[in-house]
Amino acid sequence: MALKVLSDLDSARTQYYHFKAIIVAGMGLFTDAYDLFCIPPIMRLLGRIYYGDKKYKGDRLYEVSAVVTSVMVGTALLGTVIGQLVFGYLGDRIGRRRVYGLALMLMVLSSIGCGLSLSTSRTFVLLSLMFFRFALGVGIGGDYPLSATIMSEFSNRKTRGAFIAAVFSMQGFGILVSCTVTMIVCAIFNRASNYPAPDHTPESADLAWRLILMIGAVPAGLTYYWRMMMPETARYTALVERNVIQAVKDMQKVLDVSLSQIAEESLPSPPSYSLFSKEFLRRHGRDLFSCAANWFLVDVVFYSSNLFQSKIYENDSYLRPKGKVNAFEDAFQCAKLQAIIAICSTIPGYYATVYFIDRVGRVKIQILGFFFMALGMFAIGIPYYTYWDKHANIGFMFLYGLTFFFSNFGPNTTTFIVPAELFPARFRSTCHGISGAAGKIGAIIGSVGFLWASGNETKNGYTKGIGMTASLVILGGICILGMIVTYFFTRETKGRSLEENENEDETTGTCILRSFTNPCICRQGSNNQVGDA
Repeated sequence: MALKVLSDLDSARTQYYHFKAIIVAGMGLFTDAYDLFCIPPIMRLLGRIYYGDKKYKGDRLYEVSAVVTSVMVGTALLGTVIGQLVFGYLGDRIGRRRVYGLALMLMVLSSIGCGLSLSTSRTFVLLSLMFFRFALGVGIGGDYPLSATIMSEFSNRKTRGAFIAAVFSMQGFGILVSCTVTMIVCAIFNRASNYPAPDHTPESADLAWRLILMIGAVPAGLTYYWRMMMPETARYTALVERNVIQAVKDMQKVLDVSLSQIAEESLPSPPSYSLFSKEFLRRHGRDLFSCAANWFLVDVVFYSSNLFQSKIYENDSYLRPKGKVNAFEDAFQCAKLQAIIAICSTIPGYYATVYFIDRVGRVKIQILGFFFMALGMFAIGIPYYTYWDKHANIGFMFLYGLTFFFSNFGPNTTTFIVPAELFPARFRSTCHGISGAAGKIGAIIGSVGFLWASGNETKNGYTKGIGMTASLVILGGICILGMIVTYFFTRETKGRSLEENENEDETTGTCILRSFTNPCICRQGSNNQVGDA
């Protein structure tokens, strides 16, 4: 039987502490989105400052080179991969709470470091920015498994999906704050510089982009105290540290539980198998494969959005040509367009998941999201050169927004949720980190590999590749593959305790071949509720 403290946690009513935990746990995701969405306008400012020489002519004027852009994106994502693996392991090894504050502090200091970027010469600024973005990526990567695991272990079974999705939806606030801060800073500097001419970039532009990056550290820094005051989760304390009494003391801050009721409870014998063992593979191999594979596939597609962005940013209907706006106006209009797209598609997708995740279930939402993402890719990719290349109109924007809506009301959110629900407490953070690291490897392929493979930006240094039609059709095929992996390998976790989810594999097995030939086992329920498997 399950420990009473865990049973009480599963049946607990929603309380103020849950909402506080969402804000505190979600601040890492907030910082992630802030950094991701402030980079495009900042790159436009850097292009004005460091690529405005006469030797950069025509379309290459004010454009950061392809190599620099790729390395800038790749280093941050590589840092995220490392952070997810390292902090995920530490979260299981020494406790979620003990390394939680470290991840946040690394994000805060790295954000400040990005703004301070040593020297004012182009080479030193860009190298310094890459270094601190790598460190920021490590902190953000570390926050992913810890935030998801902590929220899943604090939540009750009925609303657990919504709570974890709400943590992930903090990215929506990060997007809005990033765009708002960028627009405000650019508007202030533009006015203070007396609205400079388009061909003149004032020295204050170098201060503007630094300020935008450093402001992102403020909200995260303000939550550091509350993050350090969070108790260790009851599941980790009881099932991993084997201290039931301390688990109850910690949960008395959240639940109305009497210590005398459970002080005499006996713990089940802990299993002896390790992460790298045949027994782990037998019990949990299918789950780890499905989580890592789906996260990898969705991030390849999600982070390839720069293929669309280049077409949107070049369209005079959405952004005025660079030759007709100054540096601050250029960054302002870029941030404004990002905010409009986010409000109309990205952010509604987050909150649709929050509302439906515990009503519809993870598997159905994930399959639905992959399906509509595939439709969007095919609808843009197949007629790209015959129509969209010359007509990036409202229809193009609709399809662009559709892919973002269904990525967030779909696999982009569910792949964050499911790994925090399937694995035993002593492996939960590590397995979430492995799954997330696989995703960020996919992100590198999507954001860097497909940008070069498409050959869409040859004018700015990208080599001629397979073309946009082939790239987008491949991305659509990846979405179809995601549907297949989800259907055959992903188990539904809706409405069941973490202990039920983690122990289902003991009765069903996890042989991948068996899952493929009998996919219904992926959605079977189990009434078992024992200790840590």
